[in-house]
Amino acid sequence: MIKLALFILFLPLFSFVFQIFSFRRFEEKKGEWVSVGIQFITLILSLVMLGMMLSKSDPNFSLELHQSWLDLGIFKIDLGVYIDNITVIMLVVVALISSLVHLYSTAYMAGDVRFSRYFGFLGIFTFSMNGIVLANSLFMIYIFWELVGLSSYLLIGHWWEKESAANASKKAFITNRIGDIGMFTGMLIIATVLGTFNFQLIGERIHDGMWAANAGMLFGGIDPHKLLTVAGVLVFMGAVGKSAQFPLHVWLPDAMEGPTPVSALIHAATMVAAGVYLVVRIFPFLTADAMATIAFIGGLTAIYAATIAITQNDIKKVLAYSTVSQLGYMIMALGTGAYVAGFFHLVTHAMFKGALFLASGSVIHAMHHGLHHLNDHETDPQDMRNMGGLRTKMPITFGVFMVTTAAISGIPLFSGFLSKDAILAGTWAYAANVHDGWLAHFHLAWILPVFGFGAAAITAFYMFRLIFMTFYGEAKQPQIFRHIKESPKVMTIPLIVLAILSLFFVFTLPSVNPISDHGWFTTVVQSPESAVTTGPAFDLEHFEHGMHEAHVPAMVTSLLVAGLGILLSVLVYLLNKISAEKLATKLGALYRGSYNKWYMDEFYINGIIRPFLKGCNALGRFDLDFYDHYLINGWGRNTKRTSKGVGMADDLIVDGAVNFAGIIFQWLGWTLKFVQTGKIQNYLIFVLIGAALLYVVNVF
Repeated sequence: MIKLALFILFLPLFSFVFQIFSFRRFEEKKGEWVSVGIQFITLILSLVMLGMMLSKSDPNFSLELHQSWLDLGIFKIDLGVYIDNITVIMLVVVALISSLVHLYSTAYMAGDVRFSRYFGFLGIFTFSMNGIVLANSLFMIYIFWELVGLSSYLLIGHWWEKESAANASKKAFITNRIGDIGMFTGMLIIATVLGTFNFQLIGERIHDGMWAANAGMLFGGIDPHKLLTVAGVLVFMGAVGKSAQFPLHVWLPDAMEGPTPVSALIHAATMVAAGVYLVVRIFPFLTADAMATIAFIGGLTAIYAATIAITQNDIKKVLAYSTVSQLGYMIMALGTGAYVAGFFHLVTHAMFKGALFLASGSVIHAMHHGLHHLNDHETDPQDMRNMGGLRTKMPITFGVFMVTTAAISGIPLFSGFLSKDAILAGTWAYAANVHDGWLAHFHLAWILPVFGFGAAAITAFYMFRLIFMTFYGEAKQPQIFRHIKESPKVMTIPLIVLAILSLFFVFTLPSVNPISDHGWFTTVVQSPESAVTTGPAFDLEHFEHGMHEAHVPAMVTSLLVAGLGILLSVLVYLLNKISAEKLATKLGALYRGSYNKWYMDEFYINGIIRPFLKGCNALGRFDLDFYDHYLINGWGRNTKRTSKGVGMADDLIVDGAVNFAGIIFQWLGWTLKFVQTGKIQNYLIFVLIGAALLYVVNVF
């Protein structure tokens, strides 16, 4: 399995190298199929690993291969591969979504001017995500974490000639760096106290008491438990950035400026899933207070993003905010201790959200086709207000949308019903049974079920709103409607595959060697044993019993709120019994707030970015006008004046004295040259004259 994992890791890197350096030689021979083939090979290898894992049916199965990278004696960094059941399932998810996106892209991106580069960047993106999944330590995760950030920057900005795409790629890159600062700080605290980045060693050393022994000594008497809470929350900040949690969620909707297959890849299997996967890995050493913080941020994100998706008209923006909301669900589940439910929803969401994005790409592709026939470059092909009635023109895409919308809305017989209800049961059990963590201490644990069930109702409403606006009613643009047709098979086959994987039976099939009455997923994915002793302060076994008791009431409540959301959507957007325009007018400020994304971008721009830029400009003016003009340039001017005065004194006094002495001696030399002629007869004459003068003086 280690060898298979290494092949899965490095094959996408080979795809990147091929596309960037060798594609032009194969351009006429359809070189993109090399990348497609490589991705399907990784899918096959991942499925082989999944079969091997299921044959074991061991929830505690794990393998590790590591090699020393840096050894300083007292501190050592290893790079390696860690494989357990979660790793294998994630490898399958990444390989499946990436393979289908590659296949889909051969038609969607046909004719693109940077076709080979696009497939190359898909390869490096997949390589980066596989590296995160296989990493055995926080340090190795961080390496691939940053590589994922670079890859997303390149793919979101693929059409860099569009200013909006270039800005979106920069926004994604910079926003993620904010979260990564916290993540890196938390990693350094953990490594300082425990002397390792390795996940297994971190859990073991905390369990053995090393954290309690070292933390206070190294950090000046700080409470070790509080320090562990701070370290866990700081590492979680990386997930806040990558998984677009409030308040760092703002980059993800703008990332829709990239090609639609990239959106499917980012939202379903890579990048945003990386943050949730990170929380899964650090779960064993999260304290109750850290988990309460994580749960609150996840729940707030879930309902916050859902309220924005209600009013968006861009089909990809609706799905983007839907992703933010669903990621909030996953984070909230992990924060409440519903470990299996959170990871389960990560897997089911990958299937139906990948299908939703690719299906939206199918609609956009058809709209582009219709607009191309009309030579219309003004109409927005992504605006649902320009659609309507497409179910008769695009029956496969419509069917996929219906299946996956049912899944994300939590309707029975679909995968989302299984995972979302498990999360809602977890929030219910947390509110009823958990008494540790700041949410419980301040009697605020009840807010998590409110977030969860509220988001469930809103999700059902806005997803069926999308269905009705896009596929039902009369065509909003009849001239475009006439030219619309179903997408080619190379695009619809991935949709059908993902729609099938969004059905409930895929995840409830028994294990190859079942050890419980549950389906294969819950058989092989269980909360880590170490979490009971090193992680949450509350009793996980008692919590899981509470989840079991809350399952039925949570399921009934979930069905009721989802049904209400669907009913309201039917009344407003299908039957037109309630006017959407009048409803928006009555809601007034609430509608405007939702439509404008609760002014979060404006808050960042006006509250942070502009004041920061003004501060920078003020510092710049201070630097130029005061520091440079008065200090640096003033010092230079004064030095110049002083130098000029010293130069004048040097010229007049020092050089004058020297020159005067020179003149005197020059005159003396000129005068004496008549005496010092070098002729003996002249000297004899001067001697005779001198003697005569002396004689005369003596006589008189």
